[in-house]
This record gives sequence, structure tokens and C-alpha cells, in this order.
Amino acid sequence: MPEIELGVPKGVVESLPDEDGTAEQDMRRAIAGIQSRLNDEIADAEPGEAAEIVADAVERMEAQASTYHEFVPELRAWGQSPIYAIAWRNLYVELIGQLYEHEWLGDDLGRERNFRLVEDGIRLSDL
Repeated sequence: MPEIELGVPKGVVESLPDEDGTAEQDMRRAIAGIQSRLNDEIADAEPGEAAEIVADAVERMEAQASTYHEFVPELRAWGQSPIYAIAWRNLYVELIGQLYEHEWLGDDLGRERNFRLVEDGIRLSDL
């Protein structure tokens, strides 16, 4: 099974106001951890199993992105800058996109995600 490679999106890093690079380092560590866990879990998996594993990871990343998205108006209401919440939200969205860009994974991942939608009783016409 080919390995998954994820990178830090340039636009996300450029949006950070952090001059000491702490937030960028945190993002790089988070990406390395996600990449490492995914590669460990799919190492001996068949393509269909790999798509299930990655779909689970995508769902976790969507939940994280949603959580950070919910922080934005709350931070603004308190007079705080939401830039870090926006950057982390965008990071997770970009990572999901990067997963779909893997040629050997993209189609199977799309099928698995669609299967989960239908299996949960949600029809595509409801979206």
C-alpha cells in the first residue's frame, strides 16, 4: 500500500500572525502525527480497508474543523482575534482535500463516504 503524504498548506501558514513560529510548529507536528497514524494503520490493509480507515480520519478532521469554525464568532464576540481558529479550521479542510488527491485512494474514499451517508439513512437528495 502506498504511503499517505500530507503537507502544510502554504496559505494556512502565511495566514498566521505568529512571528515566533510556534503555531506553525504545532501544525507541522499535528500533520506529522496524522500522517504517521494513518500510514501505520493502512500499512497492511487492502484498498477498501484503507478507505474505511481514512474515512474515519476524515470524519474526525471534519469534526475538528467544525469545532474551530464554531469558535470564530465566539472569539469575535469577546473581542479576540479568531485568526488561529480560522487557520486550524482551514488546515483540517486542506488536509481532507490532500487525502482525496491521492490517486490510489481518492475514488475508494469517495465511495466509502457516500456509502456511509446512505447507510446512515441520509439520502443524497437531502444534502
